[in-house]
Amino acid sequence: MFYKIDKEITEIDIESIDENCITAGFISAQELLKIGEGFGFSKTTIDSCQRANKYFRSDVEIHDSYLFTELRIANPDDGEKFDCVALYIKKNLIIVVDVEDYDSSTNNKFLSALGRYPAAGLTIEKLIFAFIDALISNDFKYIEDKGNEITLLEESVIKDSVKDDFSLELLQLKKELLTMHNYYEQLLDITDAIEENENELFDDDKLIYIMNVSNKISRLREDTDSLSRSVNHLQDAYSASLDIKLNNVMKRFTVITSIFFPLTLIVGWYGMNFKAMPEFAWKYGYVFVIALSVLVVSVLMLIGKRKKWF
Repeated sequence: MFYKIDKEITEIDIESIDENCITAGFISAQELLKIGEGFGFSKTTIDSCQRANKYFRSDVEIHDSYLFTELRIANPDDGEKFDCVALYIKKNLIIVVDVEDYDSSTNNKFLSALGRYPAAGLTIEKLIFAFIDALISNDFKYIEDKGNEITLLEESVIKDSVKDDFSLELLQLKKELLTMHNYYEQLLDITDAIEENENELFDDDKLIYIMNVSNKISRLREDTDSLSRSVNHLQDAYSASLDIKLNNVMKRFTVITSIFFPLTLIVGWYGMNFKAMPEFAWKYGYVFVIALSVLVVSVLMLIGKRKKWF
């Protein structure tokens, strides 16, 4: 599906494309097989659009008359599914190839980008800006929600009320944030290539729009990296709290051992069975040993309490 952008936005067929007017298209990978070579696109790029890219960091190919890149789109609301599109950008032409769009969300963002500015003043640079901006439109809310989630996890560590799957939750957070970091790096690769304007497809004075969206993506990446560092600090704090708990347990065991160790000495002492030990023949020897043991334990417990061992 192609749209001609003049005084108004009009849906057109491929035969009606005018190189002097801005045209935007959203087509499937199968359609690209039929019409791609007619636009002068290389067979290599056309073939690469027939399968979804599994990696975020893909090259931006600069050809004499067009720019090509593949874009893996992260969805903050569903971290398990990723849309994948390819971009062809020529002079006055942008084509978005639907490689894998699960819920038509990318198509909807493409259409919203078309309607963002009045058609009469729309340029290819504005259109690219509007499309990329639509892709990241909800990401600031995602970053804020993740920040609040991390704060709640920090509070649970401080209050010692963490869940059993706390470590898995931190791991999932790190995975999500790493995914978003790679996503923003990918977008920055694209905006950097456009700003360089190596094949002179764009007007230099209009590249301010690309610079603006690039700055926005950079802030999102920095916020994501900041959250990643917070998760790492939180993991360190959690590990420290576990160490403190272990130290407290060992301290209790040490105190208990210290208090009752003299009883072992007493048992060993009277277990030597020397015939000359007067306590064996003493009528109150048994009661004496019991009283001695209780006295030793009581004195040690009193000393430990005063010294705040427990």
